[in-house]
Amino acid sequence: MRLFSKYLLFFFLGISLQSCSQKTETMLNQNQDITADNIVEEISKQIKHYPSEKIYGLGYSNDNCYFEMFIDGVRIYKKSNKVIVGSTAVEINHLLFKSGKHTVSYKMYPMYKSEEYEKTLNTLVDETVLEFNLYSYDKKEKGADDVEYIKYEAPKIEAKVTKDYSTFKFAGTGKTYYEGSFDINVDVPYELHPPFENAQDLRKMDKKDLETKLLAKYKEVWNVYQNKELDNIARLEYSMLKNLFVSNYASKETIKENWDVFYKVYKSSSFEMQPIEKYKLEFFADGKMVALMLDTSDNRFRGNTALWAKVDYDGGMRPLFLNRYFYIPQGETQFKVY
Repeated sequence: MRLFSKYLLFFFLGISLQSCSQKTETMLNQNQDITADNIVEEISKQIKHYPSEKIYGLGYSNDNCYFEMFIDGVRIYKKSNKVIVGSTAVEINHLLFKSGKHTVSYKMYPMYKSEEYEKTLNTLVDETVLEFNLYSYDKKEKGADDVEYIKYEAPKIEAKVTKDYSTFKFAGTGKTYYEGSFDINVDVPYELHPPFENAQDLRKMDKKDLETKLLAKYKEVWNVYQNKELDNIARLEYSMLKNLFVSNYASKETIKENWDVFYKVYKSSSFEMQPIEKYKLEFFADGKMVALMLDTSDNRFRGNTALWAKVDYDGGMRPLFLNRYFYIPQGETQFKVY
């Protein structure tokens, strides 16, 4: 199931598609050499090509549940938050920083009533289904079939009806929350070192102090986007974008096309940041990163951070989720953004 597109940002980062007078530019503490004008060139310098360029994908199918999925504790942003039965997939190289074993984890919730599904389920039910499959294709082998590696299904409980006949029900029936995990092995030709790799374990901080400090950083980043500080936006997004494009063996043209799209969106007179409210604190990557996640049962917004905007894009006003994570490097005291 090949999803590769020149518009990588939309596919891989779950960015779904508001203005203010210019103020003094914020002094950020990361990627000082990056600007909106040179980010494409600086990322392009990091791209390497190989005899084999595997793209890994995670297929999934769900019914009677809403779910979130993670690679090594970092959330995978699906293309859609719709909770209708069906099979689709998301490519995951941007979270596979090196070859070897990685852990896929998931969190399942009841499927509340929505525009897509009229049922109202307050708990997970017997018929709940969640299945995954890991596959890859090689960008250097255009006509080759996808390679499938493993399939995984959320646990079910067998009930013997007769000697030769059994029924199966979801193991988490009756619960309002269920989680699980499984391991995968991948082989990629690159090795990346994300800036949060050796960050502090934020779970060890006093939770109230952490949230106060994090909210202050959120407001700083909120202002960067709201005031259209394009160089600072590039600095905030550089590390994440570099890993995205390097892990997908992107061409300079692809990088430029993606950046041009979002440069235009960020500059739009309709771009308006939304209030930071109704959130909950959540840790990622074994406590190395943290975010304020929207605390809602609305499937259009669930699983995104409290940093988001509205913008007139592609024929109407749409939400733009700026799903940034925050970390503190070892030996430092201030948050940085991934």
